[in-house]
Amino acid sequence: MRVARLLLFVSISFLLSISLAAHQAATSSPQALQLLQRSLSALASGQAITDVALSGTARRIAGSDDETGTATLKALAAGASSVNLTLPSGQRSEIRNLSAATPAGAWSGPDGISHAVAYHNLLTEPAWFFPAFAIARRLSGSGFVATYVGQETHDSQAVEHVLVSQTSSIQNPNGTPTLQHLTQTDFFLDSTTFLPAAISFDTHPDNDMGLDIPIEVRFSDYRSVNGAQVPFHVQRYLNNILSLDSQVESVTLNSGLSASTFRTQ
Repeated sequence: MRVARLLLFVSISFLLSISLAAHQAATSSPQALQLLQRSLSALASGQAITDVALSGTARRIAGSDDETGTATLKALAAGASSVNLTLPSGQRSEIRNLSAATPAGAWSGPDGISHAVAYHNLLTEPAWFFPAFAIARRLSGSGFVATYVGQETHDSQAVEHVLVSQTSSIQNPNGTPTLQHLTQTDFFLDSTTFLPAAISFDTHPDNDMGLDIPIEVRFSDYRSVNGAQVPFHVQRYLNNILSLDSQVESVTLNSGLSASTFRTQ
């Protein structure tokens, strides 16, 4: 009887420890949340920003292709974005909309043919070029868990590293990536100003969500626009190689962009 009771006690203790560990794993670090709040405060200065439109020049590099043209980037705080490039080779565009009833995305090249963005590539930040929206969505959205990784040096800059992802009670079978993995975004916040120096996340081939291709977006040349801090220089690296270098020339906040701007069809 004593042995049976002991075994029962050990089993219950083991189950409770698993439950506690799962609960702790799904709880944000207070320090991480504080850093994200300070960063959002530095970016938005307490004002509500609902939409943004950026325009300027853009240099696109893809293999042997290296061309410069103009860029127009728009986003909604609710989770939608559009990127339009006008280049010597033609128009290139991408739309992502997580605010719709069914999340959707599409991209097109110079031939004008629309291609759907795979669902697993819609799980990261649509407004990757406007860090205020990236942070605000993770602070206000449900299911996001923030973890403080520590102080680091990133591109010769002292930063605070915060990792944010979404959790799910569903365990993916056969070793396929979890929601937590597919939604993971790393924020690198300047240790002095708390303005984002960079964010990073992974993209994946349409037919292989298990293959991670790193994307890093670097922000610099912050300027005040109607009280908000906006990065006027945005660089996007694909697999550690510079793929888009954009210099912002014009910023418009809260112009009343409608959801129709971000329709994929």
